[in-house]
Amino acid sequence: MNKILLTIGLFAVLTLNSLAQNVSKGKIITEVKGKGFYIESILKDVSAIEEKQAEKEPYKRFVMDQSGMNLPNNQALYKTVWSNTTQSQGNAGTCWSFSTTSFYESEVLRLQNKKVEISEIYTAYCEYIEKARRFIEKRGNSVFSEGSEGNAVARIMKIYGAVPDESFTGLIDGRKFHSHAKMVEEMTAFLNSMKTSNAWNVEYGLETIKSIMNHYIGVPPTEFVVDGKTFTPKTYLKDYLKINPDDYVEILSYKQEPYWQQVEYKVTDNWWHNKEYYNVPLDDFMDALKKAIKSGYTMSIGGDVSESGFSRETNCALIPDYDIPSAYINEDARQFRFSNETTTDDHGMQLIGYLENYKGSGKDWFLIKDSSSGSRNVGSDNPNFGYYFFHEDYIKLKMMGFTVHKDAVKELLKKFK
Repeated sequence: MNKILLTIGLFAVLTLNSLAQNVSKGKIITEVKGKGFYIESILKDVSAIEEKQAEKEPYKRFVMDQSGMNLPNNQALYKTVWSNTTQSQGNAGTCWSFSTTSFYESEVLRLQNKKVEISEIYTAYCEYIEKARRFIEKRGNSVFSEGSEGNAVARIMKIYGAVPDESFTGLIDGRKFHSHAKMVEEMTAFLNSMKTSNAWNVEYGLETIKSIMNHYIGVPPTEFVVDGKTFTPKTYLKDYLKINPDDYVEILSYKQEPYWQQVEYKVTDNWWHNKEYYNVPLDDFMDALKKAIKSGYTMSIGGDVSESGFSRETNCALIPDYDIPSAYINEDARQFRFSNETTTDDHGMQLIGYLENYKGSGKDWFLIKDSSSGSRNVGSDNPNFGYYFFHEDYIKLKMMGFTVHKDAVKELLKKFK
């Protein structure tokens, strides 16, 4: 009996020692005022508008210590699908438009063999109009903010079309970076004044919203020339880009709604309460995502980038085992974090590449193109500037959904009634 207990005890010690070698470590870092791409580049450009933000005091955060780890944060390791070079969204909350517009640019090359740059800000301009319209029609009972979801781009394309980036940059008066804060503040104040006075005139309201945007980001074109031919936004979409917005779907995985049904993604940025998300179990979600990128499709992907394992030093996103061990990441762990709001719907990016079975780990990594300032702290001369590297566990636990061409997930869609 004693020998058995001794053997069990020795086994336990050896197991604990083995596990200890793989335990993630954390560290406290201080975010220093005046450092980083956001402070040093973006706010310098928009300082006249948001100089108060530059006065924020430094603060301390607990993050995963990734120093010394052998991480695949080198784009050359990844099999990639073409995308344009990364663009900065500046200080505007338009990641949903930047990520999904970049996705559609990749789609135009895949389908039409054309390299194009589509205006992200034209889509945002039109989205503000539609947000204001719903706010007025719902008598103020609707969200008006900078955020939205990736499927907003397809919805806006169907109504308003699209324009080339060079025809409408949204940058005026020599500005290099986008900033919509003052503009949205003014539009919000106007809409709230309509609510106060109970004067719900849609035509007057939308004309005022447009005039405010025209002042801050310019007047969008009604016609423009591409390759010697004149287009309108709608003909540019239909005859030049040849993108059909109805060919794109939203794949979601969260347990609070029934699987194998189209459901509403209940987050603030789904402000129009779209109920067309294809909700699937987590294993099917991950399988569809992997098959899509490995078959040559990119996707616009969204979720939470606020975790301690999301490093702006290495540009790598991992789930530390002090959070949850890999073996325990499942749909319950995913839903638990969404339900208690530690998983938030805060950022959209484009997934453009993959690295399979890194160093025999049985785990894949993914190359992520990003428009935010956090991915740019490595310096503009660094090849990782504007890109992240996601471990598949991070996607599995923290990325809630993705936009993709329906052909990439046709087997999955067959399971829906």
